[in-house]
Amino acid sequence: MAGAEDERDTSGTADRPVRVILAAVASVIFLASLGQTSVSTAMPVIAADLDGVEHVTWLITAYLMASTVAAPIAGKLGDLYGRKRILEAGILLFLTGSVIGGLAQGMTAVAAARAVQGLGAGALIVVSMAVVGDVLPARDRGKAQGLVAGIFGISTVIGPLIGGFLVDKLNWHWIFFANLPVGIAAFAVLTVALPRSAPGARKVVDYAGAAALATMLAAVVLIVNLGGVTLPWRSGGMAALVALAALGVVAFVRAERRARDPVLPLSLFGNRNFVVVNGAGLLVGIAMFGTITFTPIYLQVVQGVSPTGSGLFLVAMMAGLISASLGSGQVMSRTGRYRLLPILSTLALTGGMLLLSTLSADTPLWRVAVYLLVVGLGIGPVLSIGIAAVQNSIPVSLLGVGTASVNMFRMIGGAVGTAGLGALFAAGLVAALGPEAGRLSLGAGAVAEMAPAARDALADGYAQAIAPVYAAGAVTAFAAFLVFTQMREVPLGARPEAPAPAPAE
Repeated sequence: MAGAEDERDTSGTADRPVRVILAAVASVIFLASLGQTSVSTAMPVIAADLDGVEHVTWLITAYLMASTVAAPIAGKLGDLYGRKRILEAGILLFLTGSVIGGLAQGMTAVAAARAVQGLGAGALIVVSMAVVGDVLPARDRGKAQGLVAGIFGISTVIGPLIGGFLVDKLNWHWIFFANLPVGIAAFAVLTVALPRSAPGARKVVDYAGAAALATMLAAVVLIVNLGGVTLPWRSGGMAALVALAALGVVAFVRAERRARDPVLPLSLFGNRNFVVVNGAGLLVGIAMFGTITFTPIYLQVVQGVSPTGSGLFLVAMMAGLISASLGSGQVMSRTGRYRLLPILSTLALTGGMLLLSTLSADTPLWRVAVYLLVVGLGIGPVLSIGIAAVQNSIPVSLLGVGTASVNMFRMIGGAVGTAGLGALFAAGLVAALGPEAGRLSLGAGAVAEMAPAARDALADGYAQAIAPVYAAGAVTAFAAFLVFTQMREVPLGARPEAPAPAPAE
């Protein structure tokens, strides 16, 4: 076991204090996740300012698609060329997107800026998590990954609040410009804290596999985000996207079978824990992003809470997520056991989603906070233990791409879940409020100005439409529980040898 752990490629990190390196990781994660969430509260203002209401969803779609595509490719490039180079490139990409967004005068330019930001953020998140696997022994990774998940949770709460403040006090352009000092600081910390790996032999990059994977993921994200909304399911455009996704799958499998050093080795799909963690992560992503998306709608329209106040309610969810992430990491570090943690947590997530499905117009707000706390407790161990379990189950040469896959599948789950649950919610609104329901997507201020009878009817209709969304989230959470029961507890540090031929290092 010691020999397996000794094969860990620390890329010169032994000369730097681990805490300093983890500080660099934390700063990079904070930058990427803050940029991901701070725009959400400004989207209506951006759309109104640029007369682009019909294209506002692209501010989400462009970022999500780019992040999903970048994640596995950046993970592999980190394995080949060293984590520090890819992290530096990711920060520069993210800041470039921030400058474009801050100067943008049209919706197309803002969407393009979000895509560039997404490319950088996808690289930053997955490669940062791979650095944790580089510098810590297996037994300590759960604790550190819990800390990383906690930083992501904190920024998820802070981001919308910062965005709302900047919109109110300045204008939406400053949401993008505000990333610049944070990014410069993160770059400085990274430069000092993380050593650069020594140059090695000439690397062979699997460009064909990367292109096929990017095509496949982009097509899937576009299908779930545009299907039935911008593009009818039976339209020629949707048929073209489906065909593109299918061709991407075929081309990807073909390229990976032939590649000397594949970007996402097919051998990983023969690893039981790799498949289990990513399958369950995709399902948990549906419940997680569904809760984050639809709970503020419930609070604002049904309960009359302000936009800022509805964002603060997510603090309860993030408190549960952070505490469970850190706690499960501590358990893993002290006992060396981890299999039961995600199994029990997904049962808690199932219960939390079922509790949310009971929300009505009369539910006390304190109870909403408690339900969100339970949901957070259910998600936390999945984020920290899942990554640590994958890292402990795959060869060190595949650490970056394996870590990237966890984030990629969770983001795919978020994209699929947000689109699917959104369709379910829209259908529920029509059933509850009639064909004109689509015109009643109102904020808390507009709802407060309605006549009492109309306001009560609207609140009841929204509550009825959201309940099935949470129920569907409970189904996916229980499916994740069933998947996690198939996980094998590989002794910490007992990393397998890389399959032959070994990837170039």
